[in-house]
Amino acid sequence: MSAFFATCPKGLEYLLRDELLALGASEAHEALAGVRFEGTLATAYRACLWSRLASRILLPLAEFDAADDDALYAGVQSIDWSAHLAPHGTLAVDAHTALSKLTHSQFIAQRAKDAVVDQFRQREGERPGVDTEEPDVRLNLRLKRDRATLSLDLAGTPLHRRGWREQQGEAPLKENLAAAMLLRARWPAICAEGGALMDPMCGSGTLLIEGALMAADVAPGLRREYFGFLGWRQHDIALWRGLLDEARERAEAGLRNLRPVFFGSDADPRMVQTAKRNAQAAGVAGFLTLEKHDVAHAAPPPGQSTGLVITNPPYGERLGDRAQMPQLYRTLGDVLKSRFTGWRAAVLAGDAELGHALGLHADKRYALYNGALETVLLTFELSARDTAPRERKPLSPGAQMLKNRLEKTVRHQRKRLAREGIFCWRAYDQDLPEYAAAIDVYGREGEEPRLHVQEYRAPADVPVDVARTRLREIVRVAGEVLGVPRERIALKTRERGKGGAKYGRFDQRGEFHEVEEGGLTFLVNLTDYLDTGLFLDHRLVRAKLRELARGKRFLNLFAYTATASVYAAAGGARDTTSVDLSGTYLEWASRNLARNGFTGEAHRLVQADATDFLRQDRSHYGLIYVDPPTFSNSKRAEDFDVQRDHAALLLSCADRLAGDGVIVFSNNFRRFKLDTAALEERFTIEDWSAPSIPFDFARRADIHGCWLLRLHAQASPWEDSVRHLRGRR
Repeated sequence: MSAFFATCPKGLEYLLRDELLALGASEAHEALAGVRFEGTLATAYRACLWSRLASRILLPLAEFDAADDDALYAGVQSIDWSAHLAPHGTLAVDAHTALSKLTHSQFIAQRAKDAVVDQFRQREGERPGVDTEEPDVRLNLRLKRDRATLSLDLAGTPLHRRGWREQQGEAPLKENLAAAMLLRARWPAICAEGGALMDPMCGSGTLLIEGALMAADVAPGLRREYFGFLGWRQHDIALWRGLLDEARERAEAGLRNLRPVFFGSDADPRMVQTAKRNAQAAGVAGFLTLEKHDVAHAAPPPGQSTGLVITNPPYGERLGDRAQMPQLYRTLGDVLKSRFTGWRAAVLAGDAELGHALGLHADKRYALYNGALETVLLTFELSARDTAPRERKPLSPGAQMLKNRLEKTVRHQRKRLAREGIFCWRAYDQDLPEYAAAIDVYGREGEEPRLHVQEYRAPADVPVDVARTRLREIVRVAGEVLGVPRERIALKTRERGKGGAKYGRFDQRGEFHEVEEGGLTFLVNLTDYLDTGLFLDHRLVRAKLRELARGKRFLNLFAYTATASVYAAAGGARDTTSVDLSGTYLEWASRNLARNGFTGEAHRLVQADATDFLRQDRSHYGLIYVDPPTFSNSKRAEDFDVQRDHAALLLSCADRLAGDGVIVFSNNFRRFKLDTAALEERFTIEDWSAPSIPFDFARRADIHGCWLLRLHAQASPWEDSVRHLRGRR
């Protein structure tokens, strides 16, 4: 038994693990972008021939430290290369490096190649040649944190190259990703039940061809003429020929029984012709029906009442204009709803926003990578319930009151929102006590907004079923009044349990959406966390920071997603330092800064406890923003209570404040009392709470407090003398 490593695109690891186990691996464990597995040489050969998902099959040869080029050279030379390669053979080296002192992959590959050929020259008096296309031996060298793993690449070239693709479109779908889409969409089961396969935007035909080969039990590597082990000295020719003969027999039997149930179309006639040539090369042309027409004219083929509609529409990245993409996806969704009842569907959307434009409720969603592009695969059951329009029940009297209130709010605030360019705002905040929720709007200019509905704790005397009904009415009314479809409304509900009501488990979608505030762009996540990444009630506080920031060094404590740092940078701050204990939030903060053009050493992100940072830092800042949580009991820092600890925190900030600087201090603890007695000795304090509350939060004037703190002016020596003389009198 030997250890192997199969690489694959991110998102395919679990599928690949199961596939390798089915191919005979004795152990298989997923890793990032790959699977470690154990097996015989036959297992590895079978993986090269039969894996529909793997990119490469690697046989690790050695692992060693390689902090410099001499250590790298020595590690490669420690292997007896005569066991793998003939002196007159050819080789190639692929190198990858990360988090290491050796940073140039081409140099690393060259140094490794030198170590191999020098060993042959010293022992044999001749050296192997180099062939970057189809060498006898291809080596894979991965260097991470100065630790090298050197492997033999048994695939030789990426396994997604099946050998049938003669031509491709501008944005080709890799064959192993197409296979993953088909498996996630349950194509093998649908095919076994007699269903058809249809792609209404087929491009070069990848999905249809992979689907046909899968249905016919044709090994994906059967048409490949080259593998990386064919020139390897330990290659078992008899074993390989036996596996090939078995695969050919299975393919012949499968193609004899394959039904012609594969249908594709494309608006581009050139793509239709390309798909036909590729199908011919793959040996399945007689089973495919390919036509020229756009997605709006897609319909179930005659005689086919069920099956799978699967497609990879353009994303607006390389094909088409992004602004036109939502309409294309809406058209696709309408076609699926109106014509494909009883079918299953799968769509590889460029992102979650394009997926929402389909107007369908996905039963599953999977993150997949199409090359470097992160995409989302959505799968659907197109039942009659989904496709038939439903009559909506009349609103209850209470819901009608809610609708009247929300319409009045929108009517009164629409002009001001437009005048002030506000796209993120609070539309409703428990205005009617029985409808206990907040409704926030998140948007950007020229785009349909999203809604974030957050349920408040219902009174104890309100039955659970009544509270749930009212919450559903809130979502319905909000969507109708604000013109937002249900799929663009995020809902956070509270669950009753021990300790009272609390928010239930959040979705983990990883969906971020760009919104606009103050001419700046921020990322929000409306589903995964209690907070969204942008505190709407602090809109005017952020504007104040931009006003105060010009020419100053800015320190942002408890930085969260660094929206305040973005505002300060936009206001002309000399530099910004954002401090937070959470690596997740700092990554989010980095993306917010970068989206607004603020990168480099002038915009520092520090993962640290704020108190520890103040204790260790020796810089001085002209503007410090302090917005701590009400409570914190992180395992990585001391417990924090804003009422108990704020004075000590602000006095520590005083030591880091420039003489003419300002501390902007805010927090959301409703019962908070500023400890003026402890702070007045060092600060002049301005209560800026009332001016900091936006008009859309007027009903919750106590939602946060805000104070501006400045150091007392330093007395001159002459003033000290006068004060001293007056004291003596």
